[in-house]
Amino acid sequence: MLTIATVATSAPMGASVYEERVTERAAGALGDGWAVRRSVFRSMSSPLPGNRRLPFGAVTRASPAIRRQFGRLLYPGGTVTHRMNLELPPASHGDVITLHDVVAWRFPDESTPVAAAAEEARRADAVICVSEFSANEAVEFLGVRDPYVVHNGIDEAFFDAAPLGEADRAALGLPDRYVLHAGGASSRKNLPALAEAWPLVHRNRPELTLVLSGPPHPTRTALFEGLPGTRLLGRVADALVPGLVAGAAAVVVPSLYEGFGLPVLEAMAANVPVVAARTSSLPEIAGDAAVLVEPTGAGVAEGLLAVTGDASAVAALVAAGRARASGFTWDASARAHARVWRSLS
Repeated sequence: MLTIATVATSAPMGASVYEERVTERAAGALGDGWAVRRSVFRSMSSPLPGNRRLPFGAVTRASPAIRRQFGRLLYPGGTVTHRMNLELPPASHGDVITLHDVVAWRFPDESTPVAAAAEEARRADAVICVSEFSANEAVEFLGVRDPYVVHNGIDEAFFDAAPLGEADRAALGLPDRYVLHAGGASSRKNLPALAEAWPLVHRNRPELTLVLSGPPHPTRTALFEGLPGTRLLGRVADALVPGLVAGAAAVVVPSLYEGFGLPVLEAMAANVPVVAARTSSLPEIAGDAAVLVEPTGAGVAEGLLAVTGDASAVAALVAAGRARASGFTWDASARAHARVWRSLS
């Protein structure tokens, strides 16, 4: 049996997409002879959907030994358990974790890591990382041995997506031509460099608007509210995101640190050129199908001017991006996960 353990959330982000896509394919990837059970944990008083409750405050503060005791109570014996959230305590047998990145340890404005998580990662029976970069970080920063690298996939809705229709564009207040940045606003997202770059771009491309989507964040607001040629969308409904991406003249990912960089591939799948920082996992994921730049205002501006200029060069870049994106599927990701799960049975 495989138990997939996740935590209910009211604000799903990229990791939540990973959890859902892998979970819904797990049984098919494993094949006959395996049962798959989903355990969705929530706090003792949470109204969120789930099927298990857990006193998260006590569990996350507990020592490694106490957390192991919790794990013995929570998960059935003799099964493989894949914990997709490090807040959850470890299983006593067949303990698998996903490590998207080590930002909790590297960046003080990210969520504080569970105190026992690093030790538990070293003790886990298998650690799955979403990129070679993240795997190297797990080894060098946390001391994990022999992690597996399993890339994420891309939702089918992004492949050759159509731009949003007139009604949805009007509801969002979208301009005719825009550059899109989608995601968070923590320090590793490097929004100050984008704010520095944009006046240089807008001076040369006054018809372009910089559109920023993502949960409201004071840093994003302080940097971009009132900056000429910008539009803050806030969080956009999931169903509208592929069309929002597809309608962009370019997608920009200026991050200092990404464990994977899903927005890069989503844009490529939607036939949109990408400007990404030459940092962390982004060169690995983008390959030669994006314009890679230094993570500075000048570097980002240069890249955006390049992909919004020569139409023939941009067409070649878009074609390369679409071809590269086709190699990242959730079916392939699930099959690679299944190989790890079977190895522990």
